[in-house]
Amino acid sequence: MHQYRSVFISDVHLGSADCQADYLLDFLDNVSCETLYLVGDIVDLIAMQRRVHFPESHQAVVRRFMAIAAAGTRVVYVPGNHDEFLRHFCGQTLAGIELKQKAIHTTADGRRFVVCHGDQFDQVVRCSPLMLLVGDRAHGLLLRLNRWFNAWRRLRRKPYWSLAAWVKSRIGKARSFIRRFELAALTAAERGHYDGFICGHIHSAGFLRSQEGLYCNDGDWVEHCTALVERHDGKLDILHWSEQPGILASEPAQPAPEFSGGQRPVIDVLSPAFIESINATPK
Repeated sequence: MHQYRSVFISDVHLGSADCQADYLLDFLDNVSCETLYLVGDIVDLIAMQRRVHFPESHQAVVRRFMAIAAAGTRVVYVPGNHDEFLRHFCGQTLAGIELKQKAIHTTADGRRFVVCHGDQFDQVVRCSPLMLLVGDRAHGLLLRLNRWFNAWRRLRRKPYWSLAAWVKSRIGKARSFIRRFELAALTAAERGHYDGFICGHIHSAGFLRSQEGLYCNDGDWVEHCTALVERHDGKLDILHWSEQPGILASEPAQPAPEFSGGQRPVIDVLSPAFIESINATPK
């Protein structure tokens, strides 16, 4: 059993055919923590409006979350855009799980992080409506290809490998979108006087350190099968969990090159009202 102080997972998308529920169940069976953060899009209510896909493995994940809470682990659920309906219940505790619009997490070494899904930044880094439509449909096709590709790999007894992630990593516009998203989150945290930002939403696990703070994305359980974990000394790692689990990345000790030499790219279109909404007292 791997023991951590805190674990952050998001973008599970229970209810969609692309959810990697079996890998997540294995992860939850082999990891324990004091606090488990569910950072949005745990259930995909949007996908379920088109077609309900909720097999036994998806039901088992829900039962496992409830069992973890019942066993004494603090479980905090911060809904995202695909489970937005649950935001109506923020401030309440359901089946032992706390629902919050956002959370403030303090690490063992005293750093304070804003925790929210990340869809709040769509208004800052969004593309044109046409590009969003094309991108959404292309992403859906890519996920189907990823599902078929890995079914073929399982037949050949090969471990999981994300075709979707490989394709997206080679698309310049996708990389540009991810970097703008990272900078927007970092800027919001810094202007709110936090030490960093923890989120999901964009299905791209990773870290970005500036001079003032640390951006952390826990990834997803659709394409990458990743989680963010806090060790008992407060340091953060990203784990990948499939047939060959391991540490994908550890938080960087030094700022990224673009923040060196007094230079720092900033998303300047963050309005004071937007910053206030991100950094408001959590409900």
